[in-house]
Amino acid sequence: MGDGMNQLPPDPTMEPIPAWRWLARGKRVLKIAGIILLALGAVLLLSLLYLKSRPLPPPDIPMTTKVYDIRGNLIDQLDRGEHRDPVQLKDVPDHLIRATLAAEDQTFYSHFGLSLRGIARAAWVNLREMRIAQGASTITQQLARNLYLTRDRTWSRKWKEAILAVQLELHFSKDEILEMYLNEVYYGNGAYGIQRAAQTYFGKPAKKLTLAESAFLAGLPRGPKWYSPYTAMERAKQRQHAILDTMARAGWITPSQAAQAKSQQIALAPKPKPAPSRAPYFRDYIIQTAINRYGLKESELRGGGLRIYTTLDLNMQRQAERAMNQFLGNKEGLQGALLAIDPKNGHIRAMVGGKDYRKSQYNRVFARRQPGSSFKPFLYLAALEKGITPVTRLESKPTSFPYEGGVYRPANFRNQYAGRPITLREAIARSDNVYAVHTHFLIGRDQLVKTARRLGFTASFQPVPSLALGSVPVSPYEMTRAYAALASGGVLTEPVGILKIMDARGQTIVENRPEQKRVAPEAETFVLTHLLRGVFETGGTGHRVKQLFPHPSAGKTGSTDWDGWLAGYTPDLAATVWVGYDRARKLPHDEGRLAQMIWGTFMQKSLAGAPARTFAVPKGVKGVYVDPETGHLATERCPRVRWEYFLAGTEPQEKCPVHSPEAGKGGGGSFWDWIKKWIPGL
Repeated sequence: MGDGMNQLPPDPTMEPIPAWRWLARGKRVLKIAGIILLALGAVLLLSLLYLKSRPLPPPDIPMTTKVYDIRGNLIDQLDRGEHRDPVQLKDVPDHLIRATLAAEDQTFYSHFGLSLRGIARAAWVNLREMRIAQGASTITQQLARNLYLTRDRTWSRKWKEAILAVQLELHFSKDEILEMYLNEVYYGNGAYGIQRAAQTYFGKPAKKLTLAESAFLAGLPRGPKWYSPYTAMERAKQRQHAILDTMARAGWITPSQAAQAKSQQIALAPKPKPAPSRAPYFRDYIIQTAINRYGLKESELRGGGLRIYTTLDLNMQRQAERAMNQFLGNKEGLQGALLAIDPKNGHIRAMVGGKDYRKSQYNRVFARRQPGSSFKPFLYLAALEKGITPVTRLESKPTSFPYEGGVYRPANFRNQYAGRPITLREAIARSDNVYAVHTHFLIGRDQLVKTARRLGFTASFQPVPSLALGSVPVSPYEMTRAYAALASGGVLTEPVGILKIMDARGQTIVENRPEQKRVAPEAETFVLTHLLRGVFETGGTGHRVKQLFPHPSAGKTGSTDWDGWLAGYTPDLAATVWVGYDRARKLPHDEGRLAQMIWGTFMQKSLAGAPARTFAVPKGVKGVYVDPETGHLATERCPRVRWEYFLAGTEPQEKCPVHSPEAGKGGGGSFWDWIKKWIPGL
């Protein structure tokens, strides 16, 4: 009874809930959860669409641009201080890719830029220590940070990194992201990107790396200094072993392959030394040409991983630099410039803009100075076109030339005159100034201006009397271009330094073809060339050259109070040398002659072993023996004769009146007597 009295009446609110009510409540919960999930999905979808629509800054992975000579030899490298060679993923061995994933991001191909497991693990550690002590960066996140962010360990930077990682995944494929990562990541010791790392540490391209070498390199980015093989080889090997073990556990390699790779000795290549720049003046010229002519940006040139194939011949370049240093090296303040061009196609073979680039980067190949008598060939080309011949005689004596500006009185060097009428050949060989000015007036002073314009000179020319003596500033570049036109028979070819430029993916973005045009008749040009060969003969102003360079060549010396020149050519190479001082300082005559020594030495060394080709005689030219004393056709009694070329129809028609049979028997030492002695029966 006591027990019954303690019982309470049943509470109606505690009645069991019917099953149908539980089901209704569950449906409501599921509906709310579904709505929440749909909302989250919609937010996620809209966020992804928004991120997909947002323009992602183009990845800026600076790649080293390389400049090559005509034979594929490396001239120089252009970069922003990060030496990085581009490589495509297809050229990377599979075991290198696997080693990289094992070291940095095993789930790379399955996540969307973020690793949820890694985030959870890092979040727990960071919350426990109340700071960002551990990261959960995937390869995509690392790439996002390296491309767009700093390395500050802050919450805001981590949030931005995550957003950018998702954007990268939305805009690029997995392979594209991995390729960018392999090209961007730093491997220590100045090696940016896997291609440079393979060359730096093993002296080979990435595609030839072994499994052991791949695992070794894959371990370096985590701590380039900590794992540097030059200072911590044991640590680097331990890291390599851990990566090989990870690859084996993932089933990417077998345990025996891992063991074999661990036992392979790591043979490092010699630690690379900074390579000195070769042809620095030419390199600067190439950069300016690529920017000004082809519209490339300097950032592309120094970070685009381009391959620039040029016309330079490094052997000729070395010979040019050596010749310059040999004759100018000990001359304080004396400077020089040399430019050499292949006249057949305009290819620049050598360029020296000064004797020491480290002290002066000013490229004197493009500096304008007065050329003196080296400008006369253009006057005489105009004269040949106007009917003057190699045996045309004019006085060589002090002469006054009245003109609209007064009276012009040219003088020869050291006031040396023949004191008689001389031929065009003699005038060129002796560099007679009076003959030149007389010719200038004889053909009409505007003719030289027109001829110079045709040959590519752009300075402001005025038909003053002194123009015949080179009183207009021109550059070695212009002189070489014009002389190359003479060497090619009157065809002017715009000088070319760049053959083609290829981008980092091997696509050609620039390809150069020579621009050629005829600027002078072939026959007149050949006759002039034959006359210019006399400059290097005995008695010519450039006779010293013949001792250094015996090949058939033509050219002209030039000198002013401040400048020394020699411009000349063979059928295969045209070159100009200038020497002088940068500031208004007079040039002693003996220093001016150094241009001849530099030119002859350069040509001899550059063409050593090449066949000594002569200039081919074109149509419209006729060669005859003449008596140099009279300019008439030589007879068998002439004591001296010369084989001379003329434009067909302008050659002498009369025999030498001085040494003809009618003028007497003459001496017995004539040229024809010599011929008969050595050719019996003639």
